[in-house]
Amino acid sequence: MLKQRTPMTRKTPMKRTAIARPTGAPKITARRKPKARPGRDQVALDVCRGEACYLRINSVCLGSAGAATVVPAHSNQAVHGKGKGIKAHDRYSLPACHACHAEIDSGNRMTRTEKALAWDAAYFAWEPVRAQRLTALGKTLSALPISKIVPRGDHL
Repeated sequence: MLKQRTPMTRKTPMKRTAIARPTGAPKITARRKPKARPGRDQVALDVCRGEACYLRINSVCLGSAGAATVVPAHSNQAVHGKGKGIKAHDRYSLPACHACHAEIDSGNRMTRTEKALAWDAAYFAWEPVRAQRLTALGKTLSALPISKIVPRGDHL
């Protein structure tokens, strides 16, 4: 086997060039528009902004300290349009702080039944408030075939 006594060195340095892009390719600078999906309703999501957390899960909720982290939390129940890789309809969302949202989506402190009951209780509290806010803003939710919300616990 041959051994090389001196390290290999390049006589001329490699030329550094930018990645060649087609001249007609657009620059990607703006954020992409969300993918259109059934049940998408921006009004339902916008109404959740600036609200307090409605889930209020004990020993999890950030309360007033988490007001800046409140986002729309969608239902995880099939009766509301949720499926594998499919988000529930936007009308089935409610304001939740980051900690409560994470607990409902992927936490392990509660069973699936407890999560569904907590979400249903919060949704029934949020629904009249959302209706009031929509009326005050002069907006309505987009027309969708609304699946009947099953009484608490019957769909689990």
